[in-house]
Amino acid sequence: MPRSDRAAVREFLDRAEDHLRIDGGGAALSRSHTADFRTVGWYGPSPAGHRLAIDAELRDAPVPPALGGRYGTADFWPRWTRAESFCKAYDLPILLWLRWYGLDLPPDRTAVWRTLTLDDLVVSVACVPVER
Repeated sequence: MPRSDRAAVREFLDRAEDHLRIDGGGAALSRSHTADFRTVGWYGPSPAGHRLAIDAELRDAPVPPALGGRYGTADFWPRWTRAESFCKAYDLPILLWLRWYGLDLPPDRTAVWRTLTLDDLVVSVACVPVER
């Protein structure tokens, strides 16, 4: 992806708060359901030529022991939501992602993401080029 396209997507994600809603109802481009039964949705466009996906988790939720033992607990939820949002954007099962990358970034450096806190939630938004 040309640097200018990547920069444009980053600028787009800098305004993520304008498009994310908790329990917003209606048709979201992407959504995630939390353990406490809330829904976080992206209510806005996707950057041109990109697929957008989100994932949200409770910021203070305990880390499952098996996952914490394998991937560590430091910044677990930001890393987990990032991986989940990439899985959704790339249409890959999380178990395959974990086998290939763990909670690390994909080698595809054309992907762009942002992780933010929204109320008591950690939310990651991933944008990947439609053509890879």
